[in-house]
Amino acid sequence: MISIFLIAVSLALDAFAVSTSSAIAVPGFRKRDAVKMGIWFGSFQFAMPLAGWLLATSLSQYIVAIDHFIAFGLLAFIGGKMVWDSLAGDCCEEGAADLSPRRLCVLAIATSIDAMAAGVSMAFMPDMSILPACMVIGAVAFALSALGGILGKHLGCLFQKRAQLVGGLVLIAIGTKILIEHLSAGT
Repeated sequence: MISIFLIAVSLALDAFAVSTSSAIAVPGFRKRDAVKMGIWFGSFQFAMPLAGWLLATSLSQYIVAIDHFIAFGLLAFIGGKMVWDSLAGDCCEEGAADLSPRRLCVLAIATSIDAMAAGVSMAFMPDMSILPACMVIGAVAFALSALGGILGKHLGCLFQKRAQLVGGLVLIAIGTKILIEHLSAGT
């Protein structure tokens, strides 16, 4: 359960960053806008790992011999990208111009693609119960997105970049843990 919570927090940090920058960029951003963003991001963060898990479990008989490498590779890639993004570029380069449903849908998809890849990885984790995991991921994404929106005007870009860096490092650590556990169990 600790791993699921850490994955949830790591995956939600992108949504937190987008909520933070939206609060900075959208004139008149209110608490209800933060809740609206939390609902959009939380819903997509719930659904995408489930979709990834369903895809992976339908193909699991073909890839069981390399599942630990897939889990490690996906989590290391996602985490590495988050670390890279936190170190490169301007922190608030893509603030939301508005909070229309279309814009929120695009942002929710963009911030939850990595959750689908994490869902693929979860299909190869022993004793994984996907629905509770997706519920934790969705709830954490909702909470961090709403919090990011509420705190965005106060925290600014500096905190946003650090949160993304920490999230990436946590995902890489979890992927490494999966790989080491599987490889040490085989010896």
